[in-house]
Amino acid sequence: MELQLQHLKKQYGSKRAVDNVNADLKPGVYGLLGANGAGKTTLMRMICGVIKPTSGNILLDGKTIYDLGEEYYTHLGYMPQDFGFYPDFSAREFMLYMAAVKGLSKKAAKDRTQKLLDMVNLHDVADKKIKSYSGGMKQRLGIAQAELNDPAILILDEPTAGLDPKERVRFRNLISDLAKEKIVILSTHIVSDVSYIADTILMMKQGRFILQEPMTTVTDSINGKVWEILADNRDAADYSRRFSVVNLHHENNRVRLRIVHETAPAADALIAEPTLEDLFLYHFGEEVQSGRSGINADEV
Repeated sequence: MELQLQHLKKQYGSKRAVDNVNADLKPGVYGLLGANGAGKTTLMRMICGVIKPTSGNILLDGKTIYDLGEEYYTHLGYMPQDFGFYPDFSAREFMLYMAAVKGLSKKAAKDRTQKLLDMVNLHDVADKKIKSYSGGMKQRLGIAQAELNDPAILILDEPTAGLDPKERVRFRNLISDLAKEKIVILSTHIVSDVSYIADTILMMKQGRFILQEPMTTVTDSINGKVWEILADNRDAADYSRRFSVVNLHHENNRVRLRIVHETAPAADALIAEPTLEDLFLYHFGEEVQSGRSGINADEV
């Protein structure tokens, strides 16, 4: 199974939301990272056939998804960022309804619904109305419906948004289990979620891929550009204004700062081992500091 993105572009008036994106995707988990407005959702909606590209092609095993038509959608599972539920349906009713929409037979729908509700740990509340569910329960139901047709391609747009830490861990473990022999594209601005489960990082900025790299080597480009400094409060405030600070921690009336910068920000700065969060700040530091990315300190 191979999904190819060839010179994908999407134009809205004078704005190019996706700008000449190319990638060859094979089974594995792809972490799609970028600040808000980078083009991630537009790209995923094109892959899902929700919107058509202005130009370029999407191919599955050498055939365009438009030539494949309905056959393509039998391979696809999609959980959009704002997933709509019928609040007065129970989870079981909703799953059976979605199974019918996806063309499953009644027996297959019933069997698959039970299996997936067990898998996402909703079996005990399967017959309760969705409007009584917590945010985490709804997210798990969203994943379950995306898996109804056992898709070879699973697209998840901001699936951990609004989840508490325990729910996010449960979600990551679930995705890791689902990812065997599937192409999973996981879009998020919560970098720590991606760092645990992604095989490959796709980093997007202003509609383009600025990085496509295996998780094992993704931070190599910023070796020697991550620093730690122990400073007093006044100097710490100055460093925070002048540099991209990944983290700061107060220690005995002093402040330990982690800074991403091309050169040492101070003579006593020590080189630190880079992480995916450092890499994100290296490329998106200005957006994060200005608040345009929608990222907060707990998420970076």
